[in-house]
Amino acid sequence: MDHPRLTELDSGVRVVTESMDSVRSVALGFWIGTGSAGEGEQEAGLSHLIEHMLFRGTDRYASLEIDQLFDAMGAEINAGTGKETTSVYSRVLDVNLERAFDVMADMIWRPKFAGEDLENEREVVLEEIAMYEDDPQDKVFDVLGEAVFGGHPLGRAIIGRAPVIRSAAPDALRHFHAHRYVPGNVVLAAAGSVDHDALCRLAEGVLAERAGAPLPGSPDPPPPVPTVRRFVAKPTEQVHVCLGGRGVARDDDRRYGLRVLDTILGATSSSRLFQEVRERRGLAYAVYSFASHYAGTGQIGVYLGTRGDNLAEALKVVGAELERFAAEGPTEEELQRAQENVKGRIVLSLESTSARMNRLGSSVLAGLPLLTVDEVLEKIEAVTMDGVRALSAELFAPATLSAAGIGPDEDAFRASLAPISPALVEAA
Repeated sequence: MDHPRLTELDSGVRVVTESMDSVRSVALGFWIGTGSAGEGEQEAGLSHLIEHMLFRGTDRYASLEIDQLFDAMGAEINAGTGKETTSVYSRVLDVNLERAFDVMADMIWRPKFAGEDLENEREVVLEEIAMYEDDPQDKVFDVLGEAVFGGHPLGRAIIGRAPVIRSAAPDALRHFHAHRYVPGNVVLAAAGSVDHDALCRLAEGVLAERAGAPLPGSPDPPPPVPTVRRFVAKPTEQVHVCLGGRGVARDDDRRYGLRVLDTILGATSSSRLFQEVRERRGLAYAVYSFASHYAGTGQIGVYLGTRGDNLAEALKVVGAELERFAAEGPTEEELQRAQENVKGRIVLSLESTSARMNRLGSSVLAGLPLLTVDEVLEKIEAVTMDGVRALSAELFAPATLSAAGIGPDEDAFRASLAPISPALVEAA
């Protein structure tokens, strides 16, 4: 297995690859530096809608033809939109790499925003938004995002807002695409049975006419916001709750300590929250902690879904565990077990070509160094008890967290937050 190779082409496109001699497939991805965090108020959801439209065809390939070509290769093709990135990715046999690249490059650079196709896909996205709104277990995370980031775009739902999607005109989509899908804002990543130089040659002529096009501006960082409580009334069987606050940025070395912390607190079946809330008391089916990293900031949180009768007791247990963890930090045994867990998950995931490609594309697009696996493992091993204790005190102290809830009874939700933080009970 070779070390990753990175080349910036004359057009500005960056090509990064990692060769794996033991496989016959290639995971190929186009990573574009555009997502919901870079959208204005009247653009909320355009990154997501454009991601859908990439599959609706180009002048050279109709939508059905794209599906048929990848089906005929026995290949997978998909896409995703995030807060800061959009990615289009596939996994193909190495003999089909050139054909897959040709189709994907045309989709990325030259999508058609034709009337009928746009109207059809607009309806698909509106259905997706409606489906998402009906799922409180997903929706509560966006309610928390609004609480943690206020009116900043990072706090908005990636999926977009229905009024924006309904009114998005073809010219607006073309303008948005032209200013974000520029060579210097795109990374081409591949892992598996791939020749770096050959892939560079494939990519050299792509969109050369846009070489040197200006990059889209970076969004302003989110300003500080007070601790707040947010609630959406819905006739649900469970109350869905998220507690959270600001985390650490994607280039902050403390992210390694946060990954270990997250493992101890709530990311595994032996974690504190899972054991105390679910295993010992049976107060929830789903309870876990989470962390996300962005440019200049991040987000941490805890999710809990429980019946209304159990809400007060469950949140009391969560609050006590957060308080204890913030005050005392981990035990030596917890630290070692979490470090081994994280290291094992990293190594096991990198047996996948897709996981390696995702790591390459997201790292280069974010301007992060391409660390070797051994270097990443060393970062995990260097995490200390004092470091985890300091992070837990800074990030997970209950009094610093905002709260989001979805359920039938806002008064019961508000009252149940008293053991977490009296300020949340009084918050707007």
